[in-house]
Amino acid sequence: MAVSFTHCLRNLGLSSRSHLSCQRDSPGGKSFRVVNACLQKSGNDLAMDSKVELLLDSVKWDEKGLAVAIAQNVDTGAILMQGFANKDALATTISSRKATFYSRSRSALWTKGETSMNFINVYDIFLDCDRDSIIYLGKPDGPTCHTGSETCYFSSVFDLLKHPQDKEPKLAMTTLYSLESTISERKAELSEPQNGKPSWTKRLLLDDKLLCSKIREEADELCRTLEENEGKARTASEMADVLYHSMVLLALRGVEIEEVLQVLRRRFSKSGIEEKESRKAQG
Repeated sequence: MAVSFTHCLRNLGLSSRSHLSCQRDSPGGKSFRVVNACLQKSGNDLAMDSKVELLLDSVKWDEKGLAVAIAQNVDTGAILMQGFANKDALATTISSRKATFYSRSRSALWTKGETSMNFINVYDIFLDCDRDSIIYLGKPDGPTCHTGSETCYFSSVFDLLKHPQDKEPKLAMTTLYSLESTISERKAELSEPQNGKPSWTKRLLLDDKLLCSKIREEADELCRTLEENEGKARTASEMADVLYHSMVLLALRGVEIEEVLQVLRRRFSKSGIEEKESRKAQG
């Protein structure tokens, strides 16, 4: 579909007399540049629409025109929720950058957060190898589950098998977040009466000097694995020590590992020069 010269004039609020002026204008003139920019933008939009259509057609929708759509936290890797999407839902997500699904019960599109305001801001979208399921990789504005939970996945099957009566929710976490949760629990226990010898984590939480000395010590040992050409297993072990002790410090400072990952994501989505300039601007 071609975009007309007159169409751009109307969109820019210019009269038909401007049409003649633009036609007589030199390629370097202001009117020419403004309308030419409009034509280029419209052409780019149409090209993008064409690409989106091709992509939507490449998805293997089921007999009802649906595919499973999973929302995943871009920083933590946590699976936030699962729903279904059709062509319109995926197209809406691409254009709005808000995770949008298709409600089978209401036969209508719905955007996560349209009621709660806890939107999932989409940074990227992935299709699986068969192109019959979708991942919305994004950042939630708040709890995703209607129960108020961070994610919709908080019932461990193995815990339910071991303790059927236990109703304590347990979020599906990756290793770093499980460690962060354990450290947080030890920190909370410090306010309770202590019986016997405190755990190593509690000792670190209670002694800033000990904690900082351990971080420096473990960082030095990590560097020595390179300098002394130690094996990969040794390097991994020392890095694990650095991470653990650093995460205890984060807990003391009230900083979540997710905040650190957000900083990393922002930094590595820019060039090195842009990243340094943004740090200067922040003071």
